[in-house]
Amino acid sequence: VGYISYPDNVVYKFCVQAKKSGMDVFRVFDSLNYVDNLMLGMDAVHQAGGVVQGEVCYTGDVCNDEKGYKYNIDYYLKIADHLINQGETHVLGIKDMAGLLRPTAARKLVSALRAEFPSTPIHVHTHDTAGTGVASMIAAVEAGADVVHGAVDSMSGTTSQPSLGALVASIYQTQQQAGTSGGESAPVPDLDRQGLLGIHDYWNTMRTHYAPFEQGVTSGSTDVFDHEMPGGQYTNLMFQSQSMGLASQWPAVKKAYAEANQVMGDIVKVTPSSKVVGDLAQFMVTNKLSGSDVVEKAGDLDMPVSVVEFLQGQLGQPEGGFPEPLRSKVLAKAGLDAINERPGKNMAPFDFDSLGKEIREKWSFLAKDGIHIKEQDVLSAALYPQVFEDFMKFRAKYGDIENIPTNFFLSPAEPGEPIHVNIDHGKSLRIKLLQVSATLDEQGRREVWFDLNGVLRVARPKDNTDIPGKGGPAIRVNPQADKSNPGHVGAPMPGTVIAIKKKEGDEVKMGEAVATLSAMKMETVVSSGKAGKVKKIHTDEGELLAAGDLILEVE
Repeated sequence: VGYISYPDNVVYKFCVQAKKSGMDVFRVFDSLNYVDNLMLGMDAVHQAGGVVQGEVCYTGDVCNDEKGYKYNIDYYLKIADHLINQGETHVLGIKDMAGLLRPTAARKLVSALRAEFPSTPIHVHTHDTAGTGVASMIAAVEAGADVVHGAVDSMSGTTSQPSLGALVASIYQTQQQAGTSGGESAPVPDLDRQGLLGIHDYWNTMRTHYAPFEQGVTSGSTDVFDHEMPGGQYTNLMFQSQSMGLASQWPAVKKAYAEANQVMGDIVKVTPSSKVVGDLAQFMVTNKLSGSDVVEKAGDLDMPVSVVEFLQGQLGQPEGGFPEPLRSKVLAKAGLDAINERPGKNMAPFDFDSLGKEIREKWSFLAKDGIHIKEQDVLSAALYPQVFEDFMKFRAKYGDIENIPTNFFLSPAEPGEPIHVNIDHGKSLRIKLLQVSATLDEQGRREVWFDLNGVLRVARPKDNTDIPGKGGPAIRVNPQADKSNPGHVGAPMPGTVIAIKKKEGDEVKMGEAVATLSAMKMETVVSSGKAGKVKKIHTDEGELLAAGDLILEVE
């Protein structure tokens, strides 16, 4: 879940905690369909007492009968056999995250699975990026699938799931016709179409509140059959590309994604393996590299961390093995040994007791605000250490904000507009913004006047808006790295500096890591192009850099 492998006891504890918290069905998948990882996850769910839905991640084209093509029908039957006979799954799932499962492929795959495993329930999940989702799910039902996934109409289509309303209406009519013509008719789904329309109307209205987060995907696109990008990643990668100054190059990013996939060995692409391909694609576009350039120059390039970790074996073993000589070149540059077995196998058990004691002491001051560290928090900190840290800092600054209405959390209130916040049974706050001062004080703060349950109140928050002459943060212009000077270490792509690994005066070896950048979950380790001593550091941790900005000088 955190784009990395975890010690085994973390996986088991997560499943136990999730079951206690109300989770019944666990969809267990591996981003590479790596059986050893799947078996561990399924065993963890079995031991926690959950319902196991072992998933086969779908990629490529099962109808491709070319000799040597690895994602053929035999491949999927092999994975399914492991899930059912070795992992003892309760339900078999087909997880088509990119929407590559076209109607003919759906019939072929589901028919083969149903014939091989007649008593195992089959669920099918897809995305509608190409617009073929409804047809494919109907084909899956006709071939023997027990459950297919859809999304309520107002949230369906494009990179989401196919329309649930369209599926219900289509299947209903087909089965009605079968019944009236004397044919064998399966039960019509017990779904109220009018009830579905009511849910559609509700979410159609609610969606407007989240309009600022829409990424501008206005239609389906059949180029997904070329780049094979998962639906959830499509909008994320589009946003990341915009943030990195690649908005106008989105078609080039998609094309690079397809090429990056081939460079990685044509892998199954589901979180986190899809992130590996996406990070490499953006890296290629930013640095104007082709796939052959990446392979040829791999020993000299500062690859994204996700790419290095994948090639090391941190996610598991891909079907057909790792690409060579790329893997050897990248690991040699990073000074890493290859992992050729389940990555969590040799990890030491995670020390939950020490972590729990540490974070309870660190955040104990929040108890006065009713915020206490629970077992779920300890697990969250183990799974997502930086995200948990940021979350607790947010709570320390703003308190518990879960009762604030969604529209006011997403958009600022207008003067005179009341906000009603329910804080307990029978207790509510009525807050009305009255006025915001037009100027800042000498500390960069604004006065905010508001009415709280009829009492006039004033707050003085710091305004970090960049307003020249009004106390906003100073604008800093970073010097550019001279590409002809090997002593200039520059940012290979836009990102935030999350670590400076050297101080001025420190000795540095050629190829040694000197900094780490992060751009929308994509981390890149930056290394020195020459041996010597750090002459000057030109940036700070937390600073946002553009591609080519100078990080430090080595002399």
